[in-house]
Amino acid sequence: MRLLLDENVPRPLHKVLATFILTHEIVHLLDLQGWSGTRDESLYPRAAEEGFDVVVTNDGRQMERPREVAAIASSGLHRIEYPHKHQGLVGMGVAIATVAAALPAALLLLEEAESQRLITLRAVDPTSSSRLRVVDPGAVPPKHWPVRPSS
Repeated sequence: MRLLLDENVPRPLHKVLATFILTHEIVHLLDLQGWSGTRDESLYPRAAEEGFDVVVTNDGRQMERPREVAAIASSGLHRIEYPHKHQGLVGMGVAIATVAAALPAALLLLEEAESQRLITLRAVDPTSSSRLRVVDPGAVPPKHWPVRPSS
């Protein structure tokens, strides 16, 4: 399958995917001459004409815009989105973790699909309470933790 990463997909994510997903062609829109700035209504038909099978996007509101939905539907392309709202290093980590963890399963599903599919990858939760477990061994020592003598 040929995957087109929309221009809102960070380039580092493209590098990660291209490193690990070797059985599919993954192209970033910004690497295609003259494609930068292409409106979504034109992007989907153009991508279909150029032989792409899937568009991967971070545009979570795309499916709320009627003209874009019509363009997606008529293109016949599969659409994979991974919406998230985080910026900087946390945003990049969420994007990489979300897409890297779920994209292989999505691609397997698409290989077996007999018609167009719309897939939303569920985001990894970057909040500290969900991503970190912090233990103060002085207050709650783990099993086998050496006990220090009191002074």
